[in-house]
Amino acid sequence: MDNIKPTRVKNTQFINKIMSAKQAAELIPHNALVGFSGFVGSGCPLVVPVEIANRAKELHAKGEEYQIKALSGASTDLNLDGVLAEADAVSFRSPFITDRTMRGNINTNKTQYLDMHLSTLAQQVEAGFFGKLDFAVIEIIGVTEDGKLIPSTSIGNNQVWLNVADKVILEVNHFQPEQLEGVHDVATLGKPPYRVPLEIKDVRDRIGTPYMTVDPDKVVAVVITETTDRVNKFTPLDDISKAIGDNVVQFIKQEEAAGRLPKDKLLPLQSGIGNVANAVLSGLKRAGYKDLVCYSEVIQDGLLELLKDGVVEMASAASLSLTPEASAEFRENVDFYREHIVLRPQEISNSPEVIRRLGVIAMNGMLEADIYGNVNSTNVMGTQMMNGIGGSGDFARNGHLSIFLTPSTAKDGAISSIVPFVSHVDHTEHDTMVIVTEYGFADLRGKSPKQRAAEMIKIAHPDYREMLQDYFDRACSQPKAGQTPHLLSEALSWHDRFNKTGTMKK
Repeated sequence: MDNIKPTRVKNTQFINKIMSAKQAAELIPHNALVGFSGFVGSGCPLVVPVEIANRAKELHAKGEEYQIKALSGASTDLNLDGVLAEADAVSFRSPFITDRTMRGNINTNKTQYLDMHLSTLAQQVEAGFFGKLDFAVIEIIGVTEDGKLIPSTSIGNNQVWLNVADKVILEVNHFQPEQLEGVHDVATLGKPPYRVPLEIKDVRDRIGTPYMTVDPDKVVAVVITETTDRVNKFTPLDDISKAIGDNVVQFIKQEEAAGRLPKDKLLPLQSGIGNVANAVLSGLKRAGYKDLVCYSEVIQDGLLELLKDGVVEMASAASLSLTPEASAEFRENVDFYREHIVLRPQEISNSPEVIRRLGVIAMNGMLEADIYGNVNSTNVMGTQMMNGIGGSGDFARNGHLSIFLTPSTAKDGAISSIVPFVSHVDHTEHDTMVIVTEYGFADLRGKSPKQRAAEMIKIAHPDYREMLQDYFDRACSQPKAGQTPHLLSEALSWHDRFNKTGTMKK
């Protein structure tokens, strides 16, 4: 990248600190706490982490210790989480991951991991709960003449990292379009008790500035890059995903007919990532919705398509996460999209205050739910971390409606997504309102545990309904069945059976 002219670095103080990625990485010592930019693979620094990994390998080969503690916005690129994990360069990681190698290190305890709600990490770091933040490594797309930083395709926790880190390394990415300037709304919340209400009363409202700021004296390196985001490739929508999407639309139509949702303008939407989320958005399009607004974490392909078609009028998020095809479409029509998209720090995109005020309809995926509505989003078979809770808790607990989505089975039917009792609880029954599978939706609102169980069994896969009903009936027949009947000796027997035999079926 040495041949790239630093045309986007327009401030002399920053120009004078341009160096190679290798030189920048050598500034980060063993055991440093490092805050990286990046949210779902977007806006991540991608060359300095590779050099950190190379340095770790070299030092390990000499018998020397070298690891860092890594924080981010959410999951990151293969050239951040992936290369650092392969080099055994991370002793601690938070708050969310999707990289396979990092996941393996976490589940073998090579890397200690703290799973956190995405809205809370910045405040806790700012408060000093993690100790001193030694370095921030942040991707931007340019530096203005007066020293302001132009954010990239995500903001995440970047401004807080810039504020509290002792030293800062900037990666200036020339690949991202300059027209991104102006799409961001950067604000920080500050420390209690001096926080003020967030004056966001409409998805379109802006409360900050398009730029990030940093004390130039803290900047120790500027690295010029030209790197693409990690782009997620989703398989085409299958019949199961489409059915889930159609069932969500059916539920929304039910709510409109009952007067519980406005017919003239649907409340703001939040949806997770992946094929099921894209299927829900596609279902809304087929149902004829127009001029929707979204207050969410991530803008992915389905949402970009709805913006282009006028189904969605405005989308607020923390990140762009697009396939190669959608990324090319965004770049080609960036002037249009910047009028319909605002990117915010995740403290604000995931703010419980704003989510509750706007009345967001929260739609998130899950691994499993039990018959009473407890949801496991994170730990396969109760012990193996998948990715993390992400922002689902921020939206589920505070949304006007809290909807969880899942295919009814996994592993070719060997695992039921509806079980007697979840093997790990991320969202309690108190925070779940509606569970949706391809077999329908279970509306759990205003229902007792026993009434919830009856609804949940209906949306389980037919292969498991009789087993669930048998468990529930026998639990209820106990002399002291109680308000939430369980057979304690059998509550996790399905998971135990899978671990021993490879299937939950008897």
